[in-house]
Amino acid sequence: MLLAHAHSPYAWQADVDTTVVIPALSLLYLFALGRVGAPRWRIVCYAGAMVLLGVAFWTPLHHLGLHYLLTAHLLQNVILAEWAPLLAVLGISRAMAEPLARRRLWRTITHPAFALPVWVADYFLWHAPPIYDAALDSQAWLIHVEHACYFGTGLLMWWPLVQDIPRRLPSGGRAAYAFAAFVLASPLGLLLALLPRPVYSFYERAPRLWGLSALGDQQLAGVTMASEQAIVLFVVFLYWFRRFLAEEGAL
Repeated sequence: MLLAHAHSPYAWQADVDTTVVIPALSLLYLFALGRVGAPRWRIVCYAGAMVLLGVAFWTPLHHLGLHYLLTAHLLQNVILAEWAPLLAVLGISRAMAEPLARRRLWRTITHPAFALPVWVADYFLWHAPPIYDAALDSQAWLIHVEHACYFGTGLLMWWPLVQDIPRRLPSGGRAAYAFAAFVLASPLGLLLALLPRPVYSFYERAPRLWGLSALGDQQLAGVTMASEQAIVLFVVFLYWFRRFLAEEGAL
């Protein structure tokens, strides 16, 4: 770890791996941009995705999540699995996406019937208490695999919603997809908020901050996660549902 002060809960802790990965993703995008270009709004979206990844890994949020608060770690996970992937996919222009769309593997893994279940399964798998605790206890390779899985499956989940290739979903289909994403993912946050005892032993042992007990931290984390998903996915659903109604009215 770089720039870490172990005795401070609010350490600015830059993870070595992401110090390489985030600039690499940025350079890859710049290379594609130089070859095929992209509208300014897409460039801004991709830059926003890189900024969010920097917030997740290069600010005190990272240190708080790894050592103190489940709420901080779940917020980091939300950035990795939802916010940053959404902006990254929005940042991909059609010309950038076309080479990917020609590959059978990419067409398969971005199909809605594959992308959404994999994203939901990834969320639930990594939040299973034995796996979650093991990743935090290792503080090494497993936590990096977890983070990579969140971001990777997040890219797949958002692709059918905001990209038109390799297939263009109708507006009604995209609205249904966004609604299904919320219905399938929301039970996790609600479960964490409603359980009567802490489920992650790592955070039961962690030093307490902000006057939160381990259970209070878990409940706050669950409410935060459920609320975030309700807002983001509802806004996306509403956008596509309104598009669907407008299109139907024009027929």
